[in-house]
Amino acid sequence: MSDFKSGNSPSGDRGMKLWQKDKASLQEVEKFTVGKDREMDLVLAPFDVLGSIAHVTMLEYVGLLTKEEKELLIKELKNIYYYFLPEKADTLNNSPLGDGGLAEGVEDIHSQVELMLTEKLGDVGKKIHSARSRNDQVLVDLKLYLRSEIEKLVFNTKDLFDLLILQSEKYKTDLLPGYTHLQLAMPSSFGLWFGAYAESLVDDLTTLHAAYTVVNKNPLGSAAGYGSSFPINRTLTTQLLGFEELNYNVVYAQMGRGKTERIVAAAMANISATLSKLSMDACLFLNQNFAFISFPDELTTGSSIMPHKKNPDVFELIRSHCNRIQALPNEIMLMTTNLPSGYQRDLQLLKEHIIPAFENLNNCLQMAGLMLSNIQVKKDLLQDEKYKFLFSVEEVNKLVLQGVPFRDAYKKVGMDIEEGNFKYSTAVNHTHEGSIGNLCNPQIQQAMENIILKFNFQKVKIALQQLLT
Repeated sequence: MSDFKSGNSPSGDRGMKLWQKDKASLQEVEKFTVGKDREMDLVLAPFDVLGSIAHVTMLEYVGLLTKEEKELLIKELKNIYYYFLPEKADTLNNSPLGDGGLAEGVEDIHSQVELMLTEKLGDVGKKIHSARSRNDQVLVDLKLYLRSEIEKLVFNTKDLFDLLILQSEKYKTDLLPGYTHLQLAMPSSFGLWFGAYAESLVDDLTTLHAAYTVVNKNPLGSAAGYGSSFPINRTLTTQLLGFEELNYNVVYAQMGRGKTERIVAAAMANISATLSKLSMDACLFLNQNFAFISFPDELTTGSSIMPHKKNPDVFELIRSHCNRIQALPNEIMLMTTNLPSGYQRDLQLLKEHIIPAFENLNNCLQMAGLMLSNIQVKKDLLQDEKYKFLFSVEEVNKLVLQGVPFRDAYKKVGMDIEEGNFKYSTAVNHTHEGSIGNLCNPQIQQAMENIILKFNFQKVKIALQQLLT
């Protein structure tokens, strides 16, 4: 969206803009300032309409619209909402309105919706902009969009979590070398490995819930950042749109632009960090020198000159995409550093960074799921003698259990290793919580269920269904 402060409503001319005064903008300036907003607006369009339905309902409630005007506007807004739904993208791209569903000369979705209303309803359509600015329209659109995208992200993360738990249980008795400093350390298991990333996703959704709490506050009614002299009811629009509460202070509502995106990006970066580390492990484990795992040929790629190659391209690309997403909070921070309070045009560019990141992260989650659901684990890995020193701690602990002081037991096993007399068994008996023999997967699953319940997506779904009914 083009983020200009609002002026007069359009007269119905397709070239008119909400902010237009009496002088035409220099073409080069307009092209530069609009940037990619028309493209971004296709994503935000349905949310803009939802905000307008709530706003119109509130305007009638406070007496700024008649009941008949409200009903006319809402009926047409619902038609526009379904027109702009994502599943109608093909229709939009072939729309007579112009590229991407926006008429030529209309630079953003706010102008487009008002134009469509005015062409259908005449002067009644012009009343929709009363008591708001494009500043708070963009704010509410972004909040509604972020809220929706977070819900998708939560359930895509949950899908991967469920798979990780499933694989953890399936392979819980299959031992795996554990490393510190990339040196052989102690026995691990595939059950531990899969389960570790499952629990990591629980903490990642905990931070995403914190971001969702920030997102789920209503900025509508803050206007250009300083409120309105109209007697609007912001609590009503909060309820209609299913927000948990208001951004109360109108200046802070505007200050939340950029801050909200940064907080969400930081939570996305946490999920990305988990996926990136998982992908790095998978790349190492597939390496012939490790050879812990393999995948069907159709999920790996080959070389143009080396016929033996089975490259983990999917995991390499997940790693790179996710590392880029981990840079997103810093990008947003730098783009908003030292901005004063009040709206600044710099904020427009954030959409070009945060919107594509959701699609990328969701794709990475789904591709990780595809790969891990087809993983093949090598059995009896630790029977190979090259892994014998993984069991040195096990032998130390056996001596301790026989009454030998730990430091003496440590010294004895160390001397046996140096002198080539080390004897060991590959049997392990770990029983404490979270260990090889006691993965605590049910507890981890319960933790995931608890955090998902906190999002309370059902409340939002009910509110939006009622708004569209």
